[in-house]
Amino acid sequence: MAKETKDYSKYFDFSDAKVISEDERGKKIRIRGREIQILSEPNSRIEKQRGKEEIKVLYDNMVPEELRHIGLGKHYIVYTFGCQMNEHDSETIKGLLEQMGYQPTEDRKEADIILYNTCAIRENAEDKVFGELGHMKVLKMEKPDLLLGVCGCMSQEEGVVNRILQKHGFVDMIFGTHNIHRLPYLIQEALFGKEMVVEVWSKEGDIIENLPKKREGMRAWVNIMYGCDKFCTYCIVPFTRGKERSRRPEDVIAEVRELARQGFKEITLLGQNVNAYGKDFTDIDYRFGDLMDDIHKINIPRIRFTTSHPRDFDDHLIEVLAKGGNLVEHIHLPVQSGSSAVLKKMSRKYTRESYLELAAKIKAAIPNVVLTTDIIVGFPGETDEQFEETLSLVREVGFDSAFTFIYSPREGTPAAVMEDNVPMEVKKQRLQRLNETINEYSRKFNDALRGEIVEVLVEGESKRNSNILSGRTRTNKLVHFEGSTDLIGKFVMVEITEPMTWYIKGNILPESITSVS
Repeated sequence: MAKETKDYSKYFDFSDAKVISEDERGKKIRIRGREIQILSEPNSRIEKQRGKEEIKVLYDNMVPEELRHIGLGKHYIVYTFGCQMNEHDSETIKGLLEQMGYQPTEDRKEADIILYNTCAIRENAEDKVFGELGHMKVLKMEKPDLLLGVCGCMSQEEGVVNRILQKHGFVDMIFGTHNIHRLPYLIQEALFGKEMVVEVWSKEGDIIENLPKKREGMRAWVNIMYGCDKFCTYCIVPFTRGKERSRRPEDVIAEVRELARQGFKEITLLGQNVNAYGKDFTDIDYRFGDLMDDIHKINIPRIRFTTSHPRDFDDHLIEVLAKGGNLVEHIHLPVQSGSSAVLKKMSRKYTRESYLELAAKIKAAIPNVVLTTDIIVGFPGETDEQFEETLSLVREVGFDSAFTFIYSPREGTPAAVMEDNVPMEVKKQRLQRLNETINEYSRKFNDALRGEIVEVLVEGESKRNSNILSGRTRTNKLVHFEGSTDLIGKFVMVEITEPMTWYIKGNILPESITSVS
């Protein structure tokens, strides 16, 4: 049976809304007794356009002196859904809140502001957020002064914002991915105006440098670019994150140098498509390979990046990555399908053959490389034969692991109007077979490590046993071993004794403890 599609039209009925005032700052409306200050709101038509507006780089301080005391004696919670980009955005949100005087808490009843940084990639992520908002209504009634906000990718969707306005009038703030730096002003507006504030920019903002970030642990994320111009037919990201904009290389390099000075052991460079970095520069010829080559010279033990698009993965980048050093031997290279016909329907702009050729090139240049990927099963129209092509590609490439998904239609994407004619039962069977194949290769590659000695960055205690530490190798494999907590944040050498499917066990080499203590 075809899945029933959500009817978002009911959330656009604002017949009971009254416009109170309208000026250059936006408009003020009243819905069901709640006043709402709409500074700007998402518009899906505008989000689909790619304008030629010049992107400015701003270095202003985003928390002015008069707003640095608003949160004194108050507490915040930020809940994050979705990808590493959202995690990194949350670091910025926390940094801004702490510059305003707020302190973190995990107790909802102690919190004075709770923000949901949301994801729009899959429907279940959206459902989770609305479920959470349902629970928040009770807390809001108990504590009317609590500020409740929704931000991130979901906020960029017109239907979602209208649903919140209609059904969740107790929310105080809605803001998008392009205007996180405006958070201090939105809090001021919500606190003193006592009304819901909506500010979601449909067009991309400028690149804002010098935003505060609250990073924890020994690993750091560094945004090198924003947005995506690929427009894969199943993906909402080009609409929620906007067009591709690259940070200036000098700003990225300065941030990485500062993180090296602070003692971070591992950096992950982030972008929706890092391989497109620099394509938008008009004054310099400087691409992702050049950036990686420059960062290669900075004294940080490990440099990673995510996510890559196969179409933009050029020979120069492969040549740079082959230099090794702090450039690790792990590449996440989403393929999505092993069928050229499905890839064409997805608008991935490469074929099965070109992907296999790229994987072979990478393996020839970096013999000990570990490749991981993303794969979608059950895309509209996917036949049994096309799914078998995906399985055969998995075997031919030999992925160490993969993020695998059943296709989930997203409102507003071209694929959402395609006939979703693969039964759910078939999708589930395909996912199970795909996972069994991936697991078979994960176990095989892990078995090959038995007796090997690997470098591990110790991340923390095992969740199940405080005597067991866990960490990751250069190739991003999870390793468990016995050790003391003073090793957390350090590099140790571990001999692999017991490979498993999803992680590997080993014994720490005593001499490596001596070298890090």
